[in-house]
Amino acid sequence: MIVATRSKGKIREIREALKGLGLRIYALSDFLDVLEIEEDGKSFTENALKKARFYSRYFGKLTLADDSGLEVDSLKGLPGIYSARYAGEGASSQENNQKLLREMQGVPLSKRGGGFKCIIAVVSPDGREAIAEGSCKGRIGFREKGKKGFGYDPLFILPKYRKTMAELSLKEKNKISHRGKALKKIRKIIKAFEG
Repeated sequence: MIVATRSKGKIREIREALKGLGLRIYALSDFLDVLEIEEDGKSFTENALKKARFYSRYFGKLTLADDSGLEVDSLKGLPGIYSARYAGEGASSQENNQKLLREMQGVPLSKRGGGFKCIIAVVSPDGREAIAEGSCKGRIGFREKGKKGFGYDPLFILPKYRKTMAELSLKEKNKISHRGKALKKIRKIIKAFEG
């Protein structure tokens, strides 16, 4: 199976969540000279489906693609679908996090609500398609905490755990995260596709 991502963090989470399905899981970074496609959809669903459809045809294999991001209440849902490039095209997680902290300067903790959203699309070479959604609510911290995870994880506080997403183990994160919840649904879909 192909996972349409080059993100080491995403592929690690996906491989862990899909363990035991008997699949060989490849990321785009496992291949040389793979075409890049532009994520120009107006929603997470459009982007996930576009990637899954394109790479399923490109490789002729079952393909999974995720589009996910952070939606901050006080920023009217931003960075949203622009989460990976919030501080500009090719921006690092550090740069995106710093921009988010600047944008939220002066916003009190009570108004720092937000959530991660994830849409995962699966497309088979014979044209079957399915999508699954997951979300996770929390608050945006005032500084980065934790070395695990990636992206906005060091800023995303889970009130129930009193920790950021970056302070959780991969196993803990996959149980409660937006991607973990979507992947749980995708496991069943993949079994049905393969069956």
